[in-house]
Amino acid sequence: MAISSALSFLSDRKRPIVVSVFLFLLLSSLFLLFSPAPAALPFFSSPSSHLFSSSSPIASSPSPIAVSPPPQTPTPVSANASPPETPIATSGPPQPDTTAFTRDVSAQVPWPDRSTPTAAVEVGGSADTNETITGVSAGGDGAAGVAVPSWEVCEVGMGVVAADYIPCLDNVKAIKALKSIRHMEHRERHCPTAPRPRCLVPLPAGYRSPLPWPRSRDMIWYNNVPHPKLVEYKKDQNWVRKSGNYFVFPGGGTQFKTGVTRYIKFIEQIMPNIQWGIHTRTVLDVGCGVASFGGYLLDRNVITMSIAPKDEHEAQIQFALERGIPAVLAVIGTQKLPFPDNAFDVIHCARCRVHWYADGGKPLLELNRVLRPGGYYIWSATPVYRRGKRDEDDWNAMVTLTKSICWRTVVKSKDVNKIGVVIYQKPTSNSCYLERKKNEPPLCSGREGSHSPWYTPLDSCILLPAMSSSGEGNSWPVSWPERLNIKYPTTSDNSSQFSQEKLDADTKHWKDLVSEVYFSDFVAVNWSIVRNVMDMNAGFGGFAASLIHQPFWVMNVVPFDQPDTLPVIFQRGLIGVYHDWCESFNTYPRTYDLLHMSYLLQGLTNRCDIIEVVAEIDRILRPGRWFVLQDTVQLIRKMDTVLRSLHYRTAIVKQQFLVATKGFWRPDTAGSV
Repeated sequence: MAISSALSFLSDRKRPIVVSVFLFLLLSSLFLLFSPAPAALPFFSSPSSHLFSSSSPIASSPSPIAVSPPPQTPTPVSANASPPETPIATSGPPQPDTTAFTRDVSAQVPWPDRSTPTAAVEVGGSADTNETITGVSAGGDGAAGVAVPSWEVCEVGMGVVAADYIPCLDNVKAIKALKSIRHMEHRERHCPTAPRPRCLVPLPAGYRSPLPWPRSRDMIWYNNVPHPKLVEYKKDQNWVRKSGNYFVFPGGGTQFKTGVTRYIKFIEQIMPNIQWGIHTRTVLDVGCGVASFGGYLLDRNVITMSIAPKDEHEAQIQFALERGIPAVLAVIGTQKLPFPDNAFDVIHCARCRVHWYADGGKPLLELNRVLRPGGYYIWSATPVYRRGKRDEDDWNAMVTLTKSICWRTVVKSKDVNKIGVVIYQKPTSNSCYLERKKNEPPLCSGREGSHSPWYTPLDSCILLPAMSSSGEGNSWPVSWPERLNIKYPTTSDNSSQFSQEKLDADTKHWKDLVSEVYFSDFVAVNWSIVRNVMDMNAGFGGFAASLIHQPFWVMNVVPFDQPDTLPVIFQRGLIGVYHDWCESFNTYPRTYDLLHMSYLLQGLTNRCDIIEVVAEIDRILRPGRWFVLQDTVQLIRKMDTVLRSLHYRTAIVKQQFLVATKGFWRPDTAGSV
């Protein structure tokens, strides 16, 4: 009895366990019987299961660009910040990031031939060359080989507005250490080196997408450039007014109080040979104010490079760029301007406060360097027409200096408002320099007057222009717009390195690529709201030339360590500067609608980190606007990874192009990535 009772007890205790095991085995069998194959389950998937084959509809379709989302949903910049006025073309619902590259493109082509091999870029060819692929996964994984940092907002020095931060011009520590500021050294470049900036510039509160051109020439959003001091500084000179949510630009200036349009006509009346937009195409406006002179010359097919130092008048260059007018921050202090010799057709100075005769005449010698032979210098300033002791002394010093450098006074006149203008002309031959009785300023020797102005001290000598076989300097280009298609100048120092064939091939390449790919397949880019473009390695300017009939302008940048093609760019009637992309560019944040880089990244990241390059791209680019990269697949993957960590929306087109759209995300609104 006892044994029988014990067995009965054990049986009762084991019964629930046995039943549970039986039910588990039954359910597991049913699950395996009716479940899909393991490879189809998300946690069993492999990278190869997501590759696009050549027969895939996505791979073979040249039409809509599939845009990948950022790793997280972008967060608005602030509670009171306005969204972009124009919808971003790449917006859409989040999509899973399930793509990868199918194959490599050919190796990088040596510069200046920025085109990829024919098989890789054959426009309108087979399905293999028309692929559009979503961005690769972000986050700094081993596949991309980039360790993405935790992004932080820039911390700036005392007296620097964080939203306006320019690392090379706002290096407070370096500026405080200067021994002298007598020659405007504090307005020159002092770039941080160790470490270089890897931070993000915050947006101003209430920032919104800029007004479209041509409306932006006359008014801009106050919150985008919230600096009202200039309204008070220049309230009697009609530069700018505050009106509700806008800054309004009436088209006035210190020397053209009745309007810049009338002033431009006055110059043409007293100097008919100026022929705006025909004989004169490129202008340098020194001490430009808010750049109304250059803004209104655009109506005459004249492209003006407006320059002024940062903070001499609060945010004047920022106003100019926000308006959509070409401008850079620059000062004639101790170093040369970042332009080639003999570049500009006309140089203009309206009441700019520069003592041209100071320091042995170095400032005026710098203008002489960048003014092309036969070009004009228009000086509109008080010494021209006032009779006070100081003005007369300045005028007499200017007369002596201009004669010593062989400038001829073409006209001196006043308009009805008693504003005086004098126009000088640079000689077209060297005979005057050689016939001077006194060699002051001296002629530059072969070791002086370097043709590379990047971080080069100002000359104290006259650099003679190269002469043709006829004894003339570089001949004046043909009239605009024929000038755009000039023959390669035989007097150029680079004539042995480049050729007419290379120039023609570059022009044709970019004309075809822009029309058949950029305007066709880059549907993420809303070209109708683009006002300014920066070509970060411009070569011969073929990209800019292909866009010449569009309602926007291009800043052509020639990296300082690349072949010097900037003289050719100016000869074609385009504008540009030298630069080192391992450093900050001389522009305010949020000033360009589209940045374009073609086959520059590899050489660039051999000298600095890709994170630093991306931080500068992000600083310059306006929210809601675009960065376009043409490069190898490996470099595109690296750049895509970093940009997506910034919440950019990315698309890869034809295995060669990365099109990225910047959003409004900042880490101070959502924490670090």
